[in-house]
Amino acid sequence: MGIKEEKTEPLGGGFRIIVSEQHKLWTDTVLLAHFSSPRKKDKACDLGSGCGPIPLIWLRGGVPESVWAVEIQEDACNMLRRSAAMNNVEDRITVVNSDLRELRGKVPFGAFDIVVCNPPYTASGAGIKSSSQSRLIARHESMCTADDICAAAASLLRFSGRLCMCQRPERLCDVMEAMRAHGIEPKRLRLVQQRPEKAPKLFLIEGRLGGRPGGLVVEPVLFIEGKNGGFSDEMISIYGKYKEEYL
Repeated sequence: MGIKEEKTEPLGGGFRIIVSEQHKLWTDTVLLAHFSSPRKKDKACDLGSGCGPIPLIWLRGGVPESVWAVEIQEDACNMLRRSAAMNNVEDRITVVNSDLRELRGKVPFGAFDIVVCNPPYTASGAGIKSSSQSRLIARHESMCTADDICAAAASLLRFSGRLCMCQRPERLCDVMEAMRAHGIEPKRLRLVQQRPEKAPKLFLIEGRLGGRPGGLVVEPVLFIEGKNGGFSDEMISIYGKYKEEYL
């Protein structure tokens, strides 16, 4: 049974997601789901899945073959299970209520083509800590660090499998160092800016397990706003039907 603060939001294509004040759908989540673009036959894993926006956005488009969603917060796992049932995709999502540092025996190792993670953005010990436990987990590295994420991904991925993450620009060196420390070579990078005159607010990065050193491709900047102040044409295309139905 749902709790009073829950509501559903449209994802487009007839899909809806259960959200709450603690577990929401954010723009960076939508961007990471688009950037990672799993293929139809891929086996995918979303670390720190929250209420499950990334798996549901993927499955709305008919990919991938199966998704494992790992989330430490039990209430978020429950929301995702109910969203999956509501959208008739419960047979394609496996929800695992676990710390991502303790996945052995719970999630198959060496089995995934792609792992994604929208991690906490604030380094442990930095920033003002939230009084809400769920927000603390989501925003601060109290439960996992970039190194923890990369270690988990390295265990879960097949050789040449992909890890896709998003983070704040000031954490770029931390993420790339953590990737390389666990045998994941950064291969693709994209910065996200609100508008041309603003500094980047986010980066999206992809690394490959066992990839050869070097060969990083830096893609054109993704601008959130267009010339007239609304969403840019690219953002509208990324949001697609969700944009039409909700925003």
